[in-house]
Parts: sequence; C-alpha cells; structure tokens
Amino acid sequence: MAIKFQYNKTSLQLLEKQLKVRVRALPTIKSKESALRMEVKRTKDRFIELKNELDQQIKRYEHLSSLWNEFNPELIAVKDVHIETKKIAGVILPLFGSVTFEVKPYSRFNSPVWFSNGILLLKELAESGIKAEIEQLKLERLEYARKKTTQKVNLFEKVQIPGYSDAIRKIKRYLEDEESLSKSSQKIMRANLEKTQRKEEVA
Repeated sequence: MAIKFQYNKTSLQLLEKQLKVRVRALPTIKSKESALRMEVKRTKDRFIELKNELDQQIKRYEHLSSLWNEFNPELIAVKDVHIETKKIAGVILPLFGSVTFEVKPYSRFNSPVWFSNGILLLKELAESGIKAEIEQLKLERLEYARKKTTQKVNLFEKVQIPGYSDAIRKIKRYLEDEESLSKSSQKIMRANLEKTQRKEEVA
C-alpha cells in the first residue's frame, strides 16, 4: 500500500498524526491478538472435549440400538435453547444457557418400561450436542476475530508504520534541501548585491 503525500509541511503534519495514532494503537491491538489466540486455544480444547463426550455417550448406548426401533421419536422435541452472550477481547460470543424440552404425553402402561429412561437419555444427548454446536460457533467467531486482528497488526507493523515513517523522512529531507537551497541562493544574491554596491562605490 503506497502512502500518498505531498512535499509540504501540511502533508508532513498529517502523516505525523497518522503515524502517532498507529504507533499508539499497535500495543493494544497486539494484546487483543494475544488474548484472542489464547481464547481460541481454550475454546478449541473445550470443543474437542465436548465432542469426545458426545461420542462416548453415543457409544455407551450403541448396544441398545435395536430397542430404539420401538421408540416414538415424536415424543420428545427441543422447544427452546437459551443462549447467553459474553464479550471477550471485544468479541461477542455465544454461551450455553439451558435447553427446554417438550415431552408429549404417552401411556406408561402401554409403552415399554424403558421409555422414561430413553427420554432422559435423549435429553442428555441433545444437550451435549447443543453444547458442542455452541462451542463450535464460539470457536468460529474467535478464529475470525483473531485472523482479522492479526491482519491489522501486520498492516500496521509491516506496511503502514514503515510507510508513514519513510514518507515523513522523504518530506523532511526535501524540506531541509529546499531550505538549504533557499539559504544558498540568498547568500549568492547577497554576495552579488554587495559586489554591485562596491562597483558603484568605486565608480
């Protein structure tokens, strides 16, 4: 990204202001990136843990799969998922709150004895699955925010701060050269003027 500037004092002042803003902001952005990086790792570990828990729960009841053919899946449904939010390093993240289930009435006399335990098991599995999904969503948001913050750090550190510094150096050098030229030309003019005056005095 090329920094646009003009060789004058106004442009110099604007660039110095822009540079100061970026230099001041860089440590804050770096600490945000560091916080997000740590949170991404923590969330990734938690997501893997929740996924493994869910897989283990499913495996634990795999041997009962033939019984599930008798079960009426319409007996239980997720009515509502309460999601809370939390702000971490400026990013709004979803947090699992609670799940509300809707259990339809069924005859305990005509249904197999294990139906009530089956409903509890499905609640447990559904809650574990929802927790894992929310954690995955949280991870995606954190990774996106961390990526954006890293891009900003790189932009400031590798492009804009060196670019503004270089432009400021060029303008200062140009203005110094212009001032030197101006002083030199003034000296030459003064010397010529003095020479002319001496000639006139002699004449």
